[in-house]
Parts: sequence; C-alpha cells; structure tokens
Amino acid sequence: MSRIHSGHKGRAGSHRPYPLTKPEWVTATTEEVVSQAVQLSKTGVLAARIGQTLRDTYGVPSARAVTGKRLGVLLAENGQKPEIPDDLQALLKRVVHLQHHLETHPKDLSNRRGLVLMESRIRRLARYYRQHHRIPESWRYSAAGAALQVE
Repeated sequence: MSRIHSGHKGRAGSHRPYPLTKPEWVTATTEEVVSQAVQLSKTGVLAARIGQTLRDTYGVPSARAVTGKRLGVLLAENGQKPEIPDDLQALLKRVVHLQHHLETHPKDLSNRRGLVLMESRIRRLARYYRQHHRIPESWRYSAAGAALQVE
C-alpha cells in the first residue's frame, strides 16, 4: 500500500499479536477496567491515551482482552462517545498548530504545503465519517472551526 501524498511505498511492519484471552497474571476485572476507562474519559482523555494509562498505571495489557470489547465500544456503551472521532480530532489539533506556526513564519512554504495536505486528509476522513454516520451530516471543515473545536 502506498502513502497518501507521496510517490513512495508505505513501510511494512509487524504488529504485536494481542492474545484474545485475558492473561493469567492480570487481576483486574471487567467492571474495574470499564469504570477506570469511563472515569478517564470523563476527564477528557482520548481513547488511545486511556489504553496507555490502563497499561502503564493499572497493569492491563489490553482492555480488549480483559473485557472482550474494544475501548471505543465500551465508552460508547457508557455514554462517553466523543462528538468527533479521535483520529479526526488529532488531525485538527495538528492543523491548528501549523496555522499558529504559519502566522509567525509566513514564508515557511514547506509547512504551508503540509497544511494544505493535512487539510485534504481531514476532508477525506470527514467524508468517510459522514457516510458512516460517525459525525453529523452538516459537519464541515473550516480553519476557524478547527481552532474552536481544539480549544
């Protein structure tokens, strides 16, 4: 598979094989993992960061192995589904950072091109999420709106 905005191929890499069963050494129960995840989500932490916190602080290697469901599904079942998906939110955050950079450095043309490419990535991802009803049908990307959503 190739990269989106370059003529280069992607890079291959292996992924850590997660066991589908709960490891014997994990003492956390399903209810404990769900309650900790919901508490973290209420403070505004994204799902990926919740997984890292569960791994590093609470000793849960994989919430999916312990609970049988993905973290996003667990949060949605408990009413903590984010308005905008995490990957789209991360792209919006990067765009806002680039916009601030370009305000102070207006001649940085390589970053201006990076901003254009990132905005096209956001529009492509937003189109996908609108088709799959993960964001409202009326949601559109705008530079001012991105700054408001990130803050």
